[in-house]
Amino acid sequence: MADITDNVTIPDFNSLLQMDPYLKPYEQDFKRRYGLFEKGLFLLEEAEGGFDQFTRSYRTFGVNRQPDNSLLFQEWAPAAEALFLTGDFNGWDNFSHPYKRKEFGKWELCLPPKRDKSPAVEHKTKLKVVVHTKAGERLYRISPWAKYVTQAEKQVTYDWVHWDPPQPYLHIHPRPKKPASLRIYESHVGIASPDPKIASYTEFRLNILPRIKDLGYNCIQLMAIMEHAYYASFGYQVTSFFAASSRYGTPEELKLMIDTAHSLNIVVLLDVVHSHASKNTEDGLNRFDGSDSCFFHSPPRGEHTLWDSRLFNYSSWEVQRFLLSNLRWWMEEYRFDGFRFDGVTSMLYHHHGIGSGFSGDYSEYFGLQVDEDSLVYLMTANHILHTLYPDCITIAEDVSGMPALCKKVSEGGLGFDYRLAMAVPDKWIQILKELSDEAWDMGNIIYTLTNRRYGEKCIAYAESHDQSLVGDKSLAFWLMDKEMYTNMSSLVSMTPIIDRGIQLHKMIRLITHALGGEGYLNFMGNEFGHPEWLDFPRKGNNESYHYARRQYNLVDTEHLRYQQLYKFDRDMNCIEDKYGWLAAPPAFVSTKHEEDKVIVFERANVVFLFNFHPTRSQKDYRVAVGSPGKYTIKLDSDEKQYGGHGRLDHNTEFFTEPQPFNQRENSMLVYIPCRTALILGNDDTESCY
Repeated sequence: MADITDNVTIPDFNSLLQMDPYLKPYEQDFKRRYGLFEKGLFLLEEAEGGFDQFTRSYRTFGVNRQPDNSLLFQEWAPAAEALFLTGDFNGWDNFSHPYKRKEFGKWELCLPPKRDKSPAVEHKTKLKVVVHTKAGERLYRISPWAKYVTQAEKQVTYDWVHWDPPQPYLHIHPRPKKPASLRIYESHVGIASPDPKIASYTEFRLNILPRIKDLGYNCIQLMAIMEHAYYASFGYQVTSFFAASSRYGTPEELKLMIDTAHSLNIVVLLDVVHSHASKNTEDGLNRFDGSDSCFFHSPPRGEHTLWDSRLFNYSSWEVQRFLLSNLRWWMEEYRFDGFRFDGVTSMLYHHHGIGSGFSGDYSEYFGLQVDEDSLVYLMTANHILHTLYPDCITIAEDVSGMPALCKKVSEGGLGFDYRLAMAVPDKWIQILKELSDEAWDMGNIIYTLTNRRYGEKCIAYAESHDQSLVGDKSLAFWLMDKEMYTNMSSLVSMTPIIDRGIQLHKMIRLITHALGGEGYLNFMGNEFGHPEWLDFPRKGNNESYHYARRQYNLVDTEHLRYQQLYKFDRDMNCIEDKYGWLAAPPAFVSTKHEEDKVIVFERANVVFLFNFHPTRSQKDYRVAVGSPGKYTIKLDSDEKQYGGHGRLDHNTEFFTEPQPFNQRENSMLVYIPCRTALILGNDDTESCY
């Protein structure tokens, strides 16, 4: 009997094997995945006329105004007995406007325009779908395709609000080109204010976008945009997939915010949650048609025990329509430039990563534990996005290390552009929690920062929102803790704790930026050493907003040292923009000296030097370099403007000698003060200060 993979050809599979010959024993797995992907595309072509139309299904599902101002309503509710539309437009009559049953579980209703030719449902009026189940229940539901939902004061559930503005926002600015070096500012609109409140799209546009531009970040990753009924879920329990969260403002205000970012040459990514959905029924997808399946697998497969949420049935035609159209909607309607896919590890495996350590053995990534339905969904999503939008950026949040995650679909990969280097922030937290400065292991730091799959791009970060959540705290707070409340004034001498914290904060971020990946991410506020942690209003903290805000006022107060950390972060990005080390091949590490606590490496034709020793400065320290010539200081963490001690003369020129050292043809003698990071270059590029 012929194997189902016999007739499958992965066009560029040899490229993958050349990069990693150890994947050869799993060729049949790759072929089976690619065969399922190809079959899916073929069926789309056959049944829907191709993915272009299929992924625009938001134009036919939910509610859509037709050229004659009639309104077409369509839903998919395969288990329902009957569907009705009710709302402000008909005085909340539950029976006057029935949907017609169509084939494949679809329901349709057309509302002709009013006598004055205006639509029967007015802009900003409320609607509900009334679902009659086979068991005789009457359920009130929000359309899964709802484009705007709001929560009235003191009301628990959200309302579906018809959004059809007479003058919709029209984008003015073109999308920026995809950056070669991706420098990401991870952001949450709601906390983008020092005030204890929910900030708005408008406040973010006016107050935060200029800071992001000044800091040199060229990409914003927006969290918690897809509507989520529970604010404290950080946006990860999505209830309305097509609705931009109304707690920050209107859809048009978000469009203006993104358009303004584009005018600043900043791309904007959406943190998209297709890995699971909220269990909410009245204002979520759960039990939309009265059944325990519909968009999801029936329990137990359709439930995530750890997240207490529902899991999609990615093999379902209508679920694929819903999710792929969702991606297209955010790209087309709001003009996002790509996505950070949340919870990819949970999607890839039937065990969802729960209780799996992932040793790196290849057998962990193939076989029955892999959920090939969701894996093929991700291949399809990446293929469609990159075909329709060549500059689209997709990032996978995967902790497992799945091989070929960031290789092209044509090579047998999943098609992501980047994966998050999730081991890096964990390593920094572990070091700060468990080790004295004298016990820092230079080799282990380098291993963690460089241990990534060759040819698959990573986003490095010292900390993200995860490390700031309640129960943990920001790197700055790990380093300086309660002294940040009293000793951050630059008008007085630094205490030993503040001195150590400020120097290591800069060094940790620079070595992560320079060595850890092909992109860099910072969570808003952490660039200037934001104190404390993140905690959203909830019953356990008396609904307090005290920790659900970012205190940008700290960096605006001139006598506080937060400004020094801000300047260093800005100049670090500026230097990267000049040299482009994130877009360069991986670094060559020439020195990792445990006793001296020194690390030296070259990347993008510049030399990076780190002296992590708490007390010992290194005079006339021999450093290996590939390119001969005269080197000058391009960035110095010890500068006084960065909260350093100013121990280096920036007029100093370092000349190489043809003396081989540490596997390089040339070397030079340099002075590296203790707890200092330096970038040296042998060109005429000016420093950023």
